[in-house]
Amino acid sequence: MRPLLVLSLVLAGVARGADPATAAFEQRLAEATRSEKVTVVHLWAPWCSNCKAELSGGAWSGFISANPGVNFVFVTVWNPGDGRELLAANGVGAQPNVQVLLHPNTSRKRGEMMTELLGMPVSWIPATWVYRRGKLRYALNYGELRFPMLGQMIKDSTETWDR
Repeated sequence: MRPLLVLSLVLAGVARGADPATAAFEQRLAEATRSEKVTVVHLWAPWCSNCKAELSGGAWSGFISANPGVNFVFVTVWNPGDGRELLAANGVGAQPNVQVLLHPNTSRKRGEMMTELLGMPVSWIPATWVYRRGKLRYALNYGELRFPMLGQMIKDSTETWDR
């Protein structure tokens, strides 16, 4: 992406009320979703019992290993640290197709916390979004996911619909 366009998008985020760190973060995340490959954006926090349950038993690490052609971005939200230690303890983060990012607004206080990301509402975690070529294909905003369902969403996101 051209530097002037990136700067314009960041400034647009600032103009609509986002602080510069949040605008830059959203730009970085948006760029990650523009891949030809499917990109799974997973919002989570280390204190969240549903997020921990999802990580346990190697579910995420196994799924990531079984899908090396998919990019995974774990976005830690509503937490002061990125939670890499918990992810690593559950086999997530060292894979070459995984990024771990910390949203710059770490507040959990009502009225201050982040409630929107990439134009999508964020009211519950875990949340999992599937993108390809910068377009949102699927959004699961309700909590723990089922990996066979995520696998189907990834498959559907790679097919050509010429029907």
